[in-house]
Amino acid sequence: MAFTKKQKGAMTTQYEEWLQKSQAVYALNYVSMNMKAIDDFRAKVRDSGGEAHLVKNTLFVRALKKQGYPEASFLKGTSLIGFAFNDAAALAKTFTDVTKGSETVKVKGGFLGKELISDKQVKALADLPALPVMRATLLGVLNAPASKLVRTLAEPARSLAAVVKAHSEKAGTAA
Repeated sequence: MAFTKKQKGAMTTQYEEWLQKSQAVYALNYVSMNMKAIDDFRAKVRDSGGEAHLVKNTLFVRALKKQGYPEASFLKGTSLIGFAFNDAAALAKTFTDVTKGSETVKVKGGFLGKELISDKQVKALADLPALPVMRATLLGVLNAPASKLVRTLAEPARSLAAVVKAHSEKAGTAA
């Protein structure tokens, strides 16, 4: 079915909106996936804070150009595009998980910000820990010096309290 010029314009505008809101964009070759598999995949993508859409490559390339993205050679053939609105690493993990054990479903590449990344870089991004884990690790690193300082400052008072307590117990048993 052919699209009218008005429909094509609306689709391009929608692609541009998704591109503006997303931190990362990944492309997947979905040749042998049936609709049930695609729907299951989309549900996992939504759980990771993103969206996945089947796009018309020519219109998507037009939207990429309008938004200032570099030319992507991987946008040939069928493309299922994922938009990471919250966590780029979580969406990359979802994309690489769906390709495990499949000869035909492959990650083609993508964009991190407006930088072009290869399929290998998407897989490397998928190996990163989830955003909450990274935040907790960073918070632990930032809190460690302060915690150590508080323990160091409190140690003399604790030692003095232990000496006083031992002295009072000794005086209590002598009486």
